[in-house]
Amino acid sequence: MAKRPRVGVTGNARRWAPSWWCTSFALRLIGATPERITVEHLPSGHPLDALIIGGGNDIAPEHYGGDINAKSKTDPERDALEIQWIKKALDQGIPLLGICRGAQLINSVLGGSLFQDIRDTRVHTRNRPSLLPTKHVTLDPESGIAGICKRGALWVNSLHSQAVNRPGEGLKVVGRDRDNIVQAIESTTGAPVKGVQWHPEYLFYLPSQLALFRWLVSCVKVGR
Repeated sequence: MAKRPRVGVTGNARRWAPSWWCTSFALRLIGATPERITVEHLPSGHPLDALIIGGGNDIAPEHYGGDINAKSKTDPERDALEIQWIKKALDQGIPLLGICRGAQLINSVLGGSLFQDIRDTRVHTRNRPSLLPTKHVTLDPESGIAGICKRGALWVNSLHSQAVNRPGEGLKVVGRDRDNIVQAIESTTGAPVKGVQWHPEYLFYLPSQLALFRWLVSCVKVGR
């Protein structure tokens, strides 16, 4: 029997963690074994074949040159843990998918900047959080993410108040919403690094969204 790829999934440490349960289900659905990694869930010691940096609290402003006096709900311990894992994945070529906060943190680790609060910049899209696909995103038709999703445009959900501003070293913007806010980033070199601003784990019932998890696992099968 072929070995099931082992995928690390970071997130908050709460017992009730819908993002973890949905991500876990999506990964098991496509034949992978998820491993939860948080400040309370220590790594098992088994080698990881791929890594997902999940969504959650705002990133502390010192990691991207933001206003340290601005009000925000941050989690410094989680920031430190995930930064460590992102650096490990980048150094070792471990396939990496960032979701919402995860995409922002990958960007920050690579020297990019963030918009600290996008809520007042919304004009054409609603600012209300939604798990349903109510926001329109246009993808670069030549991008890897467009190829993975087999779409030049997507309807996605939205739970964020921060977003990528300047892409980090080796990253490019490949998706934006109707307010021109960054919604997708990926490596400029074809390395297995991608980030999306929405939450595909809550949309796993859509083939275009489950495809992002399939891509991550496919990178393991052909590249590791």
